[in-house]
Amino acid sequence: MLYGELVEGDLLDGKRLKEVMESFCPAAVMHFAAHIVVPESVAQPLKYYINNVQGTLNLLAAMKRSGVKKMIFSSSAAVYGVPELVPVPEAAPMQPINPYGQTKAVVEQVLQDLSAAKEMDYVSLRYFNVAGADRDGRIGEGKEDATHLITLATRAAAGKRPFLSVFGTDYPTPDGTCIRDYIHVEDLAEAHILALEYLLQGGSSAVFNCGYGRGYSVLEVVRTAKEVTGVDFPVKYEGRRPGDPPALIADARKIRRELKWEPRYDDLKTIISSAWEWEKKRRTF
Repeated sequence: MLYGELVEGDLLDGKRLKEVMESFCPAAVMHFAAHIVVPESVAQPLKYYINNVQGTLNLLAAMKRSGVKKMIFSSSAAVYGVPELVPVPEAAPMQPINPYGQTKAVVEQVLQDLSAAKEMDYVSLRYFNVAGADRDGRIGEGKEDATHLITLATRAAAGKRPFLSVFGTDYPTPDGTCIRDYIHVEDLAEAHILALEYLLQGGSSAVFNCGYGRGYSVLEVVRTAKEVTGVDFPVKYEGRRPGDPPALIADARKIRRELKWEPRYDDLKTIISSAWEWEKKRRTF
C-alpha cells in the first residue's frame, strides 16, 4: 500500500501551515485534527476552542492563500446535542450540549458561510461512534489514554485495564445506559473517499451523517464484548459523565443515496472482533 509523505506540524503554527500548503498545493484537504473527549471539553473548554476552532481557522486561512477550495471536515454527531428525533437526520438543528460539540458546530457554521460566499465547497461528515480496527491488523487505536467504549472493553478483556467503567445507568433508555450508533472505521474511511470524489467531480457543499442507523446501549456493547472475547472482565458502574446525551443514532439514508455509500461491516460483533484482534497484538502498557 502506498502512503503520502508525513509532515508533522501544528494547526496553531500559521507559518508551518503556509509552508506545507505551498509545498504540496493539494486539490483538497481532509481535516481530522481535533480534541475529541467530551468530559475533558466540559472541564477545559478553552483548550477545545483554541485547538478545534482557532486551529481550523488557521487551516482555512492557509487554504485560501494557496487557492485550495475543497475540504472534507470531520464533524460529529455531538452537534445535535439531545435530538428531538431519533434516528436524527442532517436537517435537525445543531444544539450541542458540550463544548466539544459546540466547537464542531462553530466550524460547520464557518464552512457554511464560506460556501455561501463562493469561497469554498466542503463536505462535513458527522461521525457517530467510530470503533473497530483495520481487519488486517495494521492500524488500530494506539493511545494509552483512549476513551472509546469498545477500545476500553477490549483492553479490559486483555487484562490491560483492571475493569471497564460504565458511566450512568439511569438514562431514559430501555436498560438505563446510553445508546450509540457504532460505525466501523473502515466504512468511515470509505465515506471519506466517496466524499472526496464527490467534491472533485463538482459536487456542491453538503453534510452527511456517518452511522448505520442502528443503536446499541452500553450494556449491550459490554455483553457482546464479553461474548466475542470470551472474557468475563470486571465492570464498574459509576455516575453519569457531563455532556453525554441519552441516545444518538444516525439517519444515514442521505449518504447512502447521494454518495452511494454501502457499508460492509455493519455488525457489532464484527466491529468488536476487529478491535479485539488488534488489541491482542499490542503489548501491555
